[in-house]
Amino acid sequence: MSINAIKEDEWVSDKSKSETIRRLLSYLWEYKKKIIVVLFIMIYCVAVSIINPLFMEKAVDDYITPKDFKGLFILIGIAVAVNIVWILLVKLRMHMMAGITNNAVRKIREEVFEHLQTLDFKYFDSRPTGKILSRVISDVNSLSNVLSNLVITLIPDSLLLVGIVVIMLIKDWRLALFAMAGFPLLLVSITALENLCHKNWKNVRKKSSNVSAFIHEEIAGIRIVKSYSAEEETLETFDELLDEHKKSFLKAVRVNDFYNPFIEIGWAISSFAMYFAAVKVLGIDNMTIGTLIAFGSYIGLFWQPISNLGDFYNQLITNIAAAERVFDVLDTEPEISDKTGVTELPPIIGAVEFKDVTFAYEDKVKVLKDVSFRVKPGETIALVGPTGAGKTTIVNLISRFYDVQEGTVLIDGHDIKDVTVDSLRHQMGIMTQDNFLFSGTIKDNIRYGKLDATDEEIEAAAKVVNAHDFIMKLEKGYDTELAERGSGLSVGQRQLIAFARTIISNPAILILDEATSSIDTKNELMVQAGIAAILKGRTSFVIAHRLSTIRNADRIFVVDDGQILEEGNHDELMAKGGIYYNLSMAQAV
Repeated sequence: MSINAIKEDEWVSDKSKSETIRRLLSYLWEYKKKIIVVLFIMIYCVAVSIINPLFMEKAVDDYITPKDFKGLFILIGIAVAVNIVWILLVKLRMHMMAGITNNAVRKIREEVFEHLQTLDFKYFDSRPTGKILSRVISDVNSLSNVLSNLVITLIPDSLLLVGIVVIMLIKDWRLALFAMAGFPLLLVSITALENLCHKNWKNVRKKSSNVSAFIHEEIAGIRIVKSYSAEEETLETFDELLDEHKKSFLKAVRVNDFYNPFIEIGWAISSFAMYFAAVKVLGIDNMTIGTLIAFGSYIGLFWQPISNLGDFYNQLITNIAAAERVFDVLDTEPEISDKTGVTELPPIIGAVEFKDVTFAYEDKVKVLKDVSFRVKPGETIALVGPTGAGKTTIVNLISRFYDVQEGTVLIDGHDIKDVTVDSLRHQMGIMTQDNFLFSGTIKDNIRYGKLDATDEEIEAAAKVVNAHDFIMKLEKGYDTELAERGSGLSVGQRQLIAFARTIISNPAILILDEATSSIDTKNELMVQAGIAAILKGRTSFVIAHRLSTIRNADRIFVVDDGQILEEGNHDELMAKGGIYYNLSMAQAV
C-alpha cells in the first residue's frame, strides 16, 4: 500500500456531539442501580463541599469572635467527622465508577468486534487493517475516562456549581452577582473554541490511525522490506507519518491550552469584583468577617468545578472524535446479510447455476459479464485463465462473499440471496492459496473447520491430505503450538494443515483456489491422490494455474475478460486447438 493510501482520510459520519454523548451514556444505563448509589454518594459529597464554608463562617462569627472555644471544638469535631465520611465515600465512588466504566468499555469493544465479523469483504477491502485495529483498540480505550467523568465530574461538579450559586444568592444576592462577574468571559471563550478544538482532535485521531495502519502493514510485510533492503525508505515514511501526527497533536493542544487561561482570568476577575464590592460598594461594615471568608471560599468553590468542567470539556472534545469513529463502525450496515423472510438452506446435493451474472467491484469495472453456466451435483469444474480474468470472483459469488449486481446464483434451485448466509457457508469448504493459520495447536487449527470434531476425525483428515506423517515427526505432534500464521512450518506444511481444516468440514461444495500452489511436486502427488478421493461425489470448483493439476476435471472453464470463452474436458479442449490448447502448450515448453 502506498503512503498516500495510508494517509487517505477515513470517512466518519458527521453526527452532533450531543447525540454521541447520549449514545455513550446509554452504555452506563445498564448499571443504573449502581449509578443511583453513586449519585447519592455524590449528593452527600456536594452537600459537604457546600457547607464547609458555612462551618468556617459559623466558627469565626459565633465561636472565635466571642471566644467560645468549647463550641468551637464541638463544631470542629462535627466538621472533621463529616469530612472523614466524605473522604471514604469519594474513594468508594471512584472504585464503583472504575468497575462500571471498565464493564461499559468492554461491552463497547465486544459490540465493535462482533459487528466487524458481520461486515462483508468489501468493508475490509477498502480499509487498511491497522486503521480498523485503531478503532477497536485505541479509540475504544479513549472512551474509558470520558464515560467515568460523565458521572464523577460532570454530574457532581454541575450540582456543586448550582448549589454554590443558590447559597450565595440566598446569603447576599448582590455580592453573589459580583462574585460571578468573570463567568461571561468563560462562556465566550468556550463558544469561540469549541468547533476548532473538535476539528483539531478529530484530525489527531486520523493521523494516529495512519501510524497504526503503517505499523501493522510493515510488520506483516517485514520479509519483503528486508528482501529489498527497504528499511531506510520505510523509516523515512514512518518518520513522515509521526511528524504529521506530532504536528496535528501540538496544534490541538495549543488550542486546548486557551481554556485554562480564560478560567484563571475569570476567577481573578470574580475575586477582585467580590472584594471590591464588599469594601467599596456594599461596605465592609454591612457584613461579618465570617461571611466575607465564606464568600471568598465560595468563589474558589465556584471556579474550581468550572475549572474541572473545563478540563472535562477538553477531554470530551479530545475523545468525542474517538467515540464518533467507534460508532461509525457500529453504524456500518453489512452489504451481505440475511434479508427479511429468508429461510435455512436445506442439506444440498451441490447443483450450481449462474444465470446472466454480472459483477463489478468498487471501481465499477465489470469483472464478470453476463456469465451463465450449470454444474451438476458431484461435478468437478476447473477454472483456468490469466490473472484478473474473473476466476476467483466466480467462486466468491458462490460463497456469497459478494453479491451480484445483475443476474442470479442458484444452489439446488435456491437463490442464495433467499437463504441465510450461515446455512449456505456451513455446507461449503473453501481453501485459498494464502490460508491463515491461527496461534494455537495444529489440532486446534484443523478443528476450526468443524468445532466439534474428535481427535480421531482430525487425524483422519490429516491422513487424507498426507499431513499426518510430518505432524507426527514434530516434537508434540498434533499438540505442537503454532505462532501467528504458522511461522516455523514450511509454506507447504502450512497449506497441508489448512487443507485438512477444509476437508474435516465435509462440505457439499468444495472450492480450491490455487490450493496446491505452495506444495512441492513430491507432496503434490500425494495430495492429489487424497484430493481425488475427496472430490468424488462432491461438487468442486478448482482454480489452478498449473494445468497439470486439473487434467482430470469433468469440465474446464476457460475464463478471460469476465466471460467463459471455452468449456469442455481436457481432451475436448486440446482437440479444439483454442485458448486452452495454447495455455497447455506454453506450460509444456
